[in-house]
Amino acid sequence: MTGEPATVDTPLKKLVGERTAKALAGHLDLHTAGDLIYHFPRRYDERGEHTDIRSLDVGEQVTVLAQVQRTAVRPMRQRRGNLLEVTVGDGSGGVLTCTFFGNQAWRERELRPGRWGLFAGKVTEFRGKRQLNGPEYVLLGEGGEGEAAANEEVEEFAGALIPVYPAAAAVPTWVIARCVRVVLDTFTPPDDPLPATVRATRNLVDIGTALREIHRPSSKEALYRARRRLKWDEAFAVQLTLVQRKHRAAASPARARPARTGGLLDAFDARLPYELTPGQQVVGREIAADLATAHPMHRLLQGEVGSGKTVVALRAMLQVVDAGGQAALLAPTEVLAAQHHRGILDLLGPLGRAGELGAASDATRVELFTGSLGAAARRRALAEVAEGRAGIVLGTHALLYEGVDFADLGLVVVDEQHRFGVEQRDALRAKAEQPPHVLVMTATPIPRTVAMTVYGDLETSTLSQLPQGRSPIASHVVPAAEKPAFLDRAWRRLREEVGKGHQAYVVCPRIGEGPVSDEEAPREDDNGRRPPLAVTEVAPLLAEGPLHGLRIGVLHGRLPADEKDAVMRAFADGELDVLVATTVVEVGVNVPNATVMIVLDADRFGVSQLHQLRGRVGRGSAAGLCLLVTEAAEGSSARERLDAVASTTDGFKLAELDLEQRREGDVLGATQSGRRSHLRLLSLLRDTDLIRDARAEAIELVGDDPELARHPALAASVAALVDEERAEYLEKG
Repeated sequence: MTGEPATVDTPLKKLVGERTAKALAGHLDLHTAGDLIYHFPRRYDERGEHTDIRSLDVGEQVTVLAQVQRTAVRPMRQRRGNLLEVTVGDGSGGVLTCTFFGNQAWRERELRPGRWGLFAGKVTEFRGKRQLNGPEYVLLGEGGEGEAAANEEVEEFAGALIPVYPAAAAVPTWVIARCVRVVLDTFTPPDDPLPATVRATRNLVDIGTALREIHRPSSKEALYRARRRLKWDEAFAVQLTLVQRKHRAAASPARARPARTGGLLDAFDARLPYELTPGQQVVGREIAADLATAHPMHRLLQGEVGSGKTVVALRAMLQVVDAGGQAALLAPTEVLAAQHHRGILDLLGPLGRAGELGAASDATRVELFTGSLGAAARRRALAEVAEGRAGIVLGTHALLYEGVDFADLGLVVVDEQHRFGVEQRDALRAKAEQPPHVLVMTATPIPRTVAMTVYGDLETSTLSQLPQGRSPIASHVVPAAEKPAFLDRAWRRLREEVGKGHQAYVVCPRIGEGPVSDEEAPREDDNGRRPPLAVTEVAPLLAEGPLHGLRIGVLHGRLPADEKDAVMRAFADGELDVLVATTVVEVGVNVPNATVMIVLDADRFGVSQLHQLRGRVGRGSAAGLCLLVTEAAEGSSARERLDAVASTTDGFKLAELDLEQRREGDVLGATQSGRRSHLRLLSLLRDTDLIRDARAEAIELVGDDPELARHPALAASVAALVDEERAEYLEKG
């Protein structure tokens, strides 16, 4: 290690040595001094303030501050040698067993009862007890055999805040702390990119102080101020990006598509067998006004499952068709595209059957275009779209292929936005001479701060009312491991519903043998749990067992497209009693006669996903029932999550819970680009006020200097924090 001055671009091997630098690069993707300085502690431990071991989850990679309570040595059963078991506790009543294999008498002498240390490893479970196998550790204070180097790393934190870093097994937190200390000793911070007026107005410390204090806090107050400044940088970078994009979009031209009296839209409204809800009417007016302007609409339409988004979107499409344009609806799966096609044809009736017997005089055509179309059907569909006879075109990503040309694409409706990549959306938009209007729909409720941060360049409309005729859904957790009789009762309950003439879903997290697809939970589990249940394995067991005699169908993403459509159509037509499926039924599938859903291994699904899934039942006049089957232990975080889903049908409450349990980086798109993100500290739940303030400053700054030409350092900082790939992800439309 050298005492050479360090800047953000200095390679780590010049500062911490080649071997350590290689470990940091290989395990944590940290290559430069800047990478390491922006690798912030995930939390801070204090002697006297202890991690609650009881809150740790099996499978979690953890670092805990704990005290050795007792040690025991016993011979191993399967091989020669001894096993050292060290029980550590945190003072809250929670304990962990640290196990060390082999003859290691020196560890027993070192890990004396009463000693405090940091213990790092992966939480596993053995016979009901949580443990760390062969954890890395560093002991605090007192000195002693083998501790000199370790204490050199942590002694400066004696009685103070001990940073605990996101680490890897080969690079524990105390090694990272040592490297950070070496870098900070010679680090020259960059020029502060934040305008001095913003720093003064918002009472923010300078960047150099923030970067030092977040790693080596002189006090809790100093740490708070450092974190606040660095959170501001993250929020400001995102908001500047979004406000700039919104500013550019507003300046670009689009063809206005105003409503036309006496057209298809008026005819459609006249034949609707029910009244639009007040919410649908308000949102409809907002969208109609957007479409009538000469700038492209970018609007997010969110609403609970069954809130009537499709009717709102169809009315927007008809307004565009009335104005001489075409509308395309992009669905994430062929099953959903085909269902939209059937549903829209039913809603339009004669208005959607131009060229057919009995069509209305001013009808349009509704065309379905998917990858599974035969050659003749494909040629016919291409001609209908290219020549403009098809006013409404529904499809999957097959719509994006070369050779699918529109006569005049005026509106793009994207269903379930999060399932499409930026490149796919851009490819569809590029099929119009001028940017088309864009309506993004999602049934996943979005908390206010997420809407402000992730969808910040879209206008947002929300449908909060359910149309008349929607039935309530009751949800219950079925603890299969603790009470097997409850699972037996669940299958009897399903049979009772089928006996009344209704239908049911059984959802599994996995398809079966073969490569894992996007719709599946991962099958690997190195924490001692069995693999997730699979559709292809569960269906025959149900047919031979508790659901014997019922008509059972199987649906998953690996089936050929025509087979998927045939199964879904058979279920919709009442020819099947039970559909055993993966999450391919999560969005858009509409079978009003289905009243019960049993989700197996429900703890393997996310909160929002479970909420989406249960929205498939209760869509008709009969009440819905959703049973969440799990082997998760009572009191575990997985079980608490399921209890929360069962306790409420308020999607926004559940969205907040989902957000609490996910890494912020996932929400902000870090997983979309596959690149490491510097967006690490911002909490979309806890930092609402800061995000709102950052947005206000961004609007003012971009209004005065749209391309940040007068603030080059800030522009460079934004580019570093929100790279172009992420900026496109954030664009959402």
